[in-house]
Amino acid sequence: MSSTSSSAGAGQAGTKNARPRPLSPHLSVYRFIPTMVASILHRATGAALYFGTLLIAWWLVAAAAGPGAFAWANGFLSSWFGLLILFGYTWVLMHHMLGGVRHFLWDIGLFDSKPVSTRLAYATFVGSAGLTVLIWLIALIAR
Repeated sequence: MSSTSSSAGAGQAGTKNARPRPLSPHLSVYRFIPTMVASILHRATGAALYFGTLLIAWWLVAAAAGPGAFAWANGFLSSWFGLLILFGYTWVLMHHMLGGVRHFLWDIGLFDSKPVSTRLAYATFVGSAGLTVLIWLIALIAR
């Protein structure tokens, strides 16, 4: 057997008999479950906290910059669009906080069985929504 015939191995992609590898088999195997959605949202809310915190920092810098800058920033954040952003930021903060508590509990070995972790994921969704509404109700009443 010559060295050229033995070197033509299974690793060559240009052969006729090579089967194409699946691109993303995990997309067809996995289905979205509550713990997976909670984990994905935990990562997404972590990223969203950066942008919301920039808005809060902008508001504080505007307050230090003087009345004109503060009036402009405060006017934007108290508009319906600004309040919607702040409401979303509150939910992001609450969801990320509760997701962090959920991960902390898992790290110390609590609530890591499948049925309990699923219920904990649902509790994260309900808790973050409930805390957000509660915070805003208290803020509106105190206003």
